[in-house]
Amino acid sequence: MSPESLPEPRTREGRAGLAALRAEPERAVLAFDFDGTLAPIVADPRAARAHPDAVQALARLAPRLAGIAVITGRPAADAVRFGGFEGAAGLEGLTVLGAYGAERWDAADGSVHAPEPPPGVAAVRAELPAVLRQAGAPDGTWTEDKGRALAVHTRRAASPDEAFALLRAPLRALAERHGLMVEPGRMVLELRPPGADKGAALADYVREKRAGVVAYAGDDLGDLPAYETVTTLRGDGVPGLLLYSAPQAGNEAVPGLAERADVTVGGPAGLVRWLNGLAETLTASR
Repeated sequence: MSPESLPEPRTREGRAGLAALRAEPERAVLAFDFDGTLAPIVADPRAARAHPDAVQALARLAPRLAGIAVITGRPAADAVRFGGFEGAAGLEGLTVLGAYGAERWDAADGSVHAPEPPPGVAAVRAELPAVLRQAGAPDGTWTEDKGRALAVHTRRAASPDEAFALLRAPLRALAERHGLMVEPGRMVLELRPPGADKGAALADYVREKRAGVVAYAGDDLGDLPAYETVTTLRGDGVPGLLLYSAPQAGNEAVPGLAERADVTVGGPAGLVRWLNGLAETLTASR
């Protein structure tokens, strides 16, 4: 992607955000979701890996920026491992905010910092198998233990949408009994503590870096709070850019993201092209 072919944002706010990013990259924070944005969606989340060119594309940009972060519902250590971020040249300033910001890994010291999970997580972990049996969870439904959260996936079921609808109410009731919440996603229901979300994590990171420009890329409902943060920052005079990583073939666009995005890219491969295009633009403007 040449500098001239870097997509023009479709909104006035997005165009202002991209212009500010090009003009003052040293004041900019770029933040990204992991699954579906930097890494393709796969049937087994444990098999997810960042796009093979993602690390190199991020490393081209990171030294020019105020900060670069991955914000994910995954445990931070998993995102670091699956992303191939540890020890990556050029990403010495990378931060990974896992568990919706409750966990933090910084490339500078290579360690994860996180408080103990609330007791409700252990209680839900113990009761979840029985709740799934009683609800009649179909074959192919499976649970991913994220340490600070538990995710029930329906993607492998014969009828994923029906399984998702069947389990939504009983899982919400289970979560509420123990002070947790249910975060719906694309064929997944995640039971996790309230209070932490990608929007709060992004806002804290932007304040920490004293950023004057912010861009965020995501692909699913859990990214909506980060979109809201960018929108709020725009209202406060901080230019911002919203990118939407469009789903792979066979998956529907996510309401609330596709319509609000300034730029739509074709999944992780499209995001990598956009990142490389931005890097070329910044190099050309030196």
